[in-house]
Amino acid sequence: MSDDENQFEQGNAGSSHTYTESAGSLKKGGYVMLKGHPCKITDVSTSKAGKHGHAKASIVGKDIFTNKTYEDSAPTSHNIDVPFVTKKEYTLMDIQGDGFVILMNDDGSTKEDLKLPETEDDFNLVKEIRDQFDAGKDLLISVLSAMGEEKIVGSREAQDK
Repeated sequence: MSDDENQFEQGNAGSSHTYTESAGSLKKGGYVMLKGHPCKITDVSTSKAGKHGHAKASIVGKDIFTNKTYEDSAPTSHNIDVPFVTKKEYTLMDIQGDGFVILMNDDGSTKEDLKLPETEDDFNLVKEIRDQFDAGKDLLISVLSAMGEEKIVGSREAQDK
């Protein structure tokens, strides 16, 4: 047997982007997967069990990346997917002409694969970031991550330590 036969392809450990939670325990302001999209819950209501059925949870949420509204319902006793959502702050180093930003992590490494949001809903955020950056202010950029996607969702002026 040669050494080539024992070579395995390296990859990620296959960790999931979601975990399950009972539909009856979801709360407004939390996160949920609706129609395959990571959403922030804007409304959740439950109906009483009928003669032959389960109590149902009706869930309405907005996609955290596109702001599109999605609705779904599920029996409160059933499990529903919830995305792992993280928010991290980076220091803004530069804004490129094509809208890509150069961000610095806490450890000094740079991140150059994010672009300023381009949707109408994010117009004010992008204008604020550009105006403050052009004025020479040090900015911290908030980045929301879920399902392998990232989006710039906020900014604030860095406080000197």
